[in-house]
Amino acid sequence: MHATPRLPISRRDVLVLAAGATLAGPIATVTLQHGALAQAESGTERHGISDFGDLKYPADFKHFDYVNPDAPKGGTFSQIGSTRAFNQSFFTFNTLNSFILKGEAALGMELTFATLMARALDEPDAMYGFAARAVRISPDGLTYRFLMHDEARFHDGSRLTAHDVAFSLMILKEKGHPTITQMLRDMAGVEAIDDKTVIVRFAAGRARDVPQFAASLPIFSRAYYTAKSFEDSSLDAPLGSGVYKVGRFEPGRFIEYERVKDWWGATLPVMIGQYNFDAVRFEYYRDRDVAFEGFTGKSYLFREEFTSRIWATRYNFPAIRDGRVKREILPDDTPSSAQGWFINTRREKFKNPKLREALIDAFDFEWTNKNLMYGSYDRTQSPFQNSDLMAKGPPSADELKLLEPFRGKVPDEVFGEPYTPPVTDGSGQDRALLRRAGQLLNEAGYRIKDGKRVGPDGERLTIEFLLEEPTFQPHHMPFIKNLGLLGIDANLRLIDAVQMQSRKNDFDFDIVTERFGFSATPGDSLRDYFTSRSAATKGTKNLSGIADPAIDALIEQAVTAKDRPSLTTACRALDRLVRSGRYWVPHWYKGNHWLAYWDIYSHPAEKPRYARGVLETWWYDRDKAPKLDRPG
Repeated sequence: MHATPRLPISRRDVLVLAAGATLAGPIATVTLQHGALAQAESGTERHGISDFGDLKYPADFKHFDYVNPDAPKGGTFSQIGSTRAFNQSFFTFNTLNSFILKGEAALGMELTFATLMARALDEPDAMYGFAARAVRISPDGLTYRFLMHDEARFHDGSRLTAHDVAFSLMILKEKGHPTITQMLRDMAGVEAIDDKTVIVRFAAGRARDVPQFAASLPIFSRAYYTAKSFEDSSLDAPLGSGVYKVGRFEPGRFIEYERVKDWWGATLPVMIGQYNFDAVRFEYYRDRDVAFEGFTGKSYLFREEFTSRIWATRYNFPAIRDGRVKREILPDDTPSSAQGWFINTRREKFKNPKLREALIDAFDFEWTNKNLMYGSYDRTQSPFQNSDLMAKGPPSADELKLLEPFRGKVPDEVFGEPYTPPVTDGSGQDRALLRRAGQLLNEAGYRIKDGKRVGPDGERLTIEFLLEEPTFQPHHMPFIKNLGLLGIDANLRLIDAVQMQSRKNDFDFDIVTERFGFSATPGDSLRDYFTSRSAATKGTKNLSGIADPAIDALIEQAVTAKDRPSLTTACRALDRLVRSGRYWVPHWYKGNHWLAYWDIYSHPAEKPRYARGVLETWWYDRDKAPKLDRPG
């Protein structure tokens, strides 16, 4: 690949982010109109932003309430990752560029970059100054003028300026991961008018949370990328500006991040009491059982447990009994993740919703939960599970106002009780539900011929489940057996993480398992999961290929909602439509976090409401450290 040329950004040039522009060619620049400058300059200076303008913390706050401002610095925090973003993988990595589609990126790379603003984890969506000390917002909400900290620096000592911000936002919109480009589509332009001031303009009718998303994106060094291509999937550590920098790593095995000495942002209110470890290390395992053995052997010291069998049966080793390993259960006050088997409706055989409902009927959650998961879970019904955004009962009057324009174009059930998966008899083969599934398949045109389901085209109905880790094999097999009873030829294929990511990006699958969740204030991210545009865009999270004009319209209602009640109403109406489509076979959820760790860490008494607070607020406790060296 050729190197990206130096960008010709002048003091009064706006970086026009038009579709089809590329950084490898000429950059279009125009002068920002005087009216837009006046708008940006007229807003009151603010120390923070949120979706609806409400902020918990005043301008002179010293630190977040949920941190220990006197937490000591030091030690190493080691873990297997429990969250990922964009092209990151839980199982391996082959690139340190985690903001493009290509490659499988290392977990934690976001720790190496500063952003314009930083999240408050005890508020639904508020952000406060990080690389930007403040922001002025125009009265129409379409122009944001970010005022930069003079002290902000990259790890090589060079100054982080407004020009780096403008470069970063533009290159991410044009060359970033599809999720990023999708969520920045309402960002109309960026201008660095001097080193200290960057103006970001948004399109009229923008999604409500686009400014917050832009303020959360990494700030790259424009100078660094004059000699390198941003699109390269490389193991070269990019120049960062965050609290950590890349340290030692072995691709597919581990990566370490080292605290930056004399880091410029250490005394900012948003950083006091946070990121207290001298080193952060992510370990990689392909198998959950092997990963658990690594934990008992001190290969890493913290894990969130996601396997009920292990939580119920294997936390009885000596270090648990003598107190060297602690277990905690923390409440999860955020919407629970939507996990399930996602059905690729781009494929002709899955286009009929009756066939998809038959697949749902064939899965016996009650048997699976009792026999494989120790009764630890509840059944997922909604992508907004465990939140006020989930639809319940008949639609409210406000929901009906949003739904009525689509009467006759969407299933009638949308105007009644929302769809919920059936409750089985727990036998593993609920005969009544299997009979109903068979009838649905008949109605969908899939009849039994010589013991096999055959479609209207005469082809046998086959389904391939893709899986990237063996832990879920036992959960698949009873489901596949029931599908066989219905005459469906179903099989399970276990592939490696690289193949899985590629096939998901290309939508090259029948059915895959995935888990995703939304914030307490979902906005533009809804487009990435549920819209017609994302269904046609490779690399997005719309695995099922949902492409419904009614859903598109309700998502626009949600992302442009002016207050929280309107957002709640729009999401509940949207939930009814998504559930009526039978786009996935819902799995299960639990409203808490299962944590286990070697007892050399301490943390504040209360976690932040909207996050675990792990890593951000924990610290290495030197008084406990001798426990780690005790034999046993």
